[in-house]
Amino acid sequence: MKKITFPFLWLALCSMAQAQSYTSYFAGNANDVITSPLGGICMMGGASESDEAMQWFLQRANGGDVLVLRASGSNGYNNYMYSQLGVNINSVESIVFHNASAAFDPYIHQRIQRAEAIWFAGGDQWNYVSYWRNTPIESLINIAIQERNIVIGGTSAGMAILGGFYFTAQNGTVTSANALANPYNDRMTVDSARFLQNYHFRDVITDTHYDNPNRKGRHTAFLARIFTDWGIEAKGIACDEYTAVCVDPEGNARVFGGFPAFDDNAYFIQVNCELSERHPETCSPGTPLHWHRDGQALKVYKVKGTTTGNNRFSLVDWQTGSGGVWENWDVSNGTLFDSPGDPVLCPTVDTENLAGADAALSLYPNPGTHRLTVEFAGIIQAVTVLDLVGRVLYSARHPGETGRFNMDTAGWASGMYIIRVQTLAGAFSRKWVKQ
Repeated sequence: MKKITFPFLWLALCSMAQAQSYTSYFAGNANDVITSPLGGICMMGGASESDEAMQWFLQRANGGDVLVLRASGSNGYNNYMYSQLGVNINSVESIVFHNASAAFDPYIHQRIQRAEAIWFAGGDQWNYVSYWRNTPIESLINIAIQERNIVIGGTSAGMAILGGFYFTAQNGTVTSANALANPYNDRMTVDSARFLQNYHFRDVITDTHYDNPNRKGRHTAFLARIFTDWGIEAKGIACDEYTAVCVDPEGNARVFGGFPAFDDNAYFIQVNCELSERHPETCSPGTPLHWHRDGQALKVYKVKGTTTGNNRFSLVDWQTGSGGVWENWDVSNGTLFDSPGDPVLCPTVDTENLAGADAALSLYPNPGTHRLTVEFAGIIQAVTVLDLVGRVLYSARHPGETGRFNMDTAGWASGMYIIRVQTLAGAFSRKWVKQ
């Protein structure tokens, strides 16, 4: 018998451990193809998939390779995506993570780098957050979105992780009743730590299975917590179980579902910008949420999902839509109420076209080299840096209560950038040149 020395035994054990950290299932052409994906995001409510929405998703891979990432299940998407929907793609590979160590496997890194589309399956979103956040998986997915314009999407837990804010489910799920009764109960694990990044979702928190069980109350509590804890007037996007929302890179959202045969809806939720006082009246530990504001705390556009996806909503102005109705939502001492509402009329502010812009927002030095200071005549909530085609290069929430934000730009390439500043008065953007 050949004696196995310790180094070889150690390598063998490591190889076995790596082999057990994930399972891969493959369908299609094993030879990689490189295409130009069309970008976008597809979100589904958590029951069976909308074929029409999934076709939209696959078409935006533009004939490339689709990667399904999941932490449970097996190969259920492979044949469905590859051969049952009539969309030409090169391959579908499902990789099931068995533990967090798979996030450091070079094979999975390679598959992300070669994918034109990535789909996140359902399951337990805490597995996705705990396995992927602050790992190469997170970084490679964000690079793929921002530099290669891949399309991404997900259902149930896979949809829940797509916002700039997200419910982690670290301590298990939370019901609407419990969230409204105490928005700080230990299951209300709302997080803002950097994870998956997309410009139109930077201040959005999603939710799913909206009709079974009813999650309107907990979603409202998420928004109240974000407003109270971070001072951000975040927005919500939600889907009923058989409904899907597909968003192109320009921020145009289409809603797919089975209406009129079925009552399938998507919801686009925002703090009522028409009010002078908008924050929750009571959002504190151990106390029922009270966010009334004369019955108009939140403005919601409720849209029916159809097989054609003709009903739409704009994530650019959060006002323009078709095929939907406006509602008012409010919470009175832990009870959610909804009623018919009028369209919201929010001011959109862009200093490229605003008289007296220099008095409102200043970037200096401009042009600059190693450091950029952003100043606004009011409180800065967040700063986002984009290139000239709208890709997010940097994004940060401003935790303070000032109108000044400093950035180290020494590592930036020379060229022109768009600096977008979110404030209590609206969104402002200016151009800045790095020398």
